[in-house]
Amino acid sequence: MKRILIIGATSAIATACARRWAAHEATFFLVGRNAEKLGQVADDLAARGATVYTHVLDLNHFDQHAATLDACYAALGQVDVALVAHGTLPDQKACEQDAQLAVQEFTNNGLSVIALLTDLANRMEARRSGCIAVISSVAGDRGRPSNYLYGAAKGAVTDFCSGLRGRLFKAGVQVLTIKPGFVDTPMTQGLPLPGLLLATPDKVAKDIVHAVEKRRDTLYTPWFWRLIMLIIIHIPGLIFKRLGL
Repeated sequence: MKRILIIGATSAIATACARRWAAHEATFFLVGRNAEKLGQVADDLAARGATVYTHVLDLNHFDQHAATLDACYAALGQVDVALVAHGTLPDQKACEQDAQLAVQEFTNNGLSVIALLTDLANRMEARRSGCIAVISSVAGDRGRPSNYLYGAAKGAVTDFCSGLRGRLFKAGVQVLTIKPGFVDTPMTQGLPLPGLLLATPDKVAKDIVHAVEKRRDTLYTPWFWRLIMLIIIHIPGLIFKRLGL
């Protein structure tokens, strides 16, 4: 039976992952900032046979991270899998006009993740076991005019996880960087996304659960995003800046 910590547990991808793990009698410690939605997710998982603890937290309150992890370890005893799935999708145009908003969104998607991982990594390193799975994004592979604030934050998370993976490998702790492409979630509703490239949260969750089990380092999901981003990364700068992607 896995003991699982989920940060940002009310997100569509996190919920889909939790439902898959619940099928194997997992115990959960769910963290989210919306108490009502968090309760709904907890009730759903409990109905599937899981044991569930909840904790309300805005991850931008860095000073409360340690107490949250203390509560998690007190409830679960130890953490086998930690899924870090919180974040927002900023309005790029608004961020271009408002420095305070830009910093706030970078904090939501980058700094809060890095702060949490720093404390969590130390705890898992001390126990010399576990998996830290972090949802980044394909947007972090190369900055594009349409979402470079979000991409910069996710790029920072990806690079942080790369270094953390090398550090924790010696302690037997897996660090999985998850890079979804376009996913049909409430966060992306209303965006003009190409239907052929749009994945369901459950499809992404299936890939994540499999990657955790196989102790993968990096996951592009769906798989074809690895090829798409390989092309995008290698477009020469003189051409790329004219494409306006």
